[in-house]
Amino acid sequence: MTTQDVDILSTAPEPAEQQHSCGCGGHDEADPVLDVRAIPHAIRHATVFGAFEAIAPGQSLVLVAPHLPRPLLAQLAERAPIDTEVLVDGPEAWTVKITRRA
Repeated sequence: MTTQDVDILSTAPEPAEQQHSCGCGGHDEADPVLDVRAIPHAIRHATVFGAFEAIAPGQSLVLVAPHLPRPLLAQLAERAPIDTEVLVDGPEAWTVKITRRA
């Protein structure tokens, strides 16, 4: 009789289709939050576009901005179909959940 090592896991492994695929070993449980208030205005939209391109269809990005970013949301909607939900409506910061439609 041979012995084999047995791994005892604290939780069940994720199905292959739900595993984190970038190879970093991390897991993204919550929607990523991007607080753009500290980003210089000259590169703010480009930063959001890059973050938006990194989320897959069906996933969301939470954006924290110094105002309700209507022009930016319109620009994102031109890139891909989105749904938006205002989570915090000012007055010091606006938080908007942006979901890329599947």
